[in-house]
Amino acid sequence: MSTTAQTIAKNMSCLRPIDKDGLSALGEKGKANPDSVVTLKAKTVCEGQFRMQTYVRDLEPMLIDEPPHLLGEDNAPNPSEALLATLGACLAVGIHANATARGVCLTKLELQLEGDINVTAVWGTGDLDEAKTLGFSAVRVKVDAEGDCSDEEIADLVSHSNVWSPVANTLRNNVAVEVSPL
Repeated sequence: MSTTAQTIAKNMSCLRPIDKDGLSALGEKGKANPDSVVTLKAKTVCEGQFRMQTYVRDLEPMLIDEPPHLLGEDNAPNPSEALLATLGACLAVGIHANATARGVCLTKLELQLEGDINVTAVWGTGDLDEAKTLGFSAVRVKVDAEGDCSDEEIADLVSHSNVWSPVANTLRNNVAVEVSPL
């Protein structure tokens, strides 16, 4: 980041801050319990057609739908778009948390995501060639971040956060997924 850009960043307000003491306490808790695993839960209810409401904790439900070219009503992101949104949010959380831990004031944090997906299997009703790659074959994320640090420090924050992102690692790693009738 140029000196002029750094001056502008210093004069701009930081993104709404994260509680640095709370973040430190969470980090210490993780260090004290390195094998701790939590179980997250969600419930998805089909309202008809491809309109799905997903319930998490006590929050308002998240709407998921399909676009018209996939026979939906276009009321919300489709599941694959929601996955991209989830990846972007997870990476942004990590970047912002690590910036806070390092004492960096971020003034801008935007992520652009795109993914390549073959949809010709049409959920198992279309081309069922078993050699077909299902799911995303590639995902690209571009991070536009600014703050009171150098471009190299931003690049390091992005790289470090990518390595430690739970969602990015879920996509990169083989995860046991079991689907069965209730």
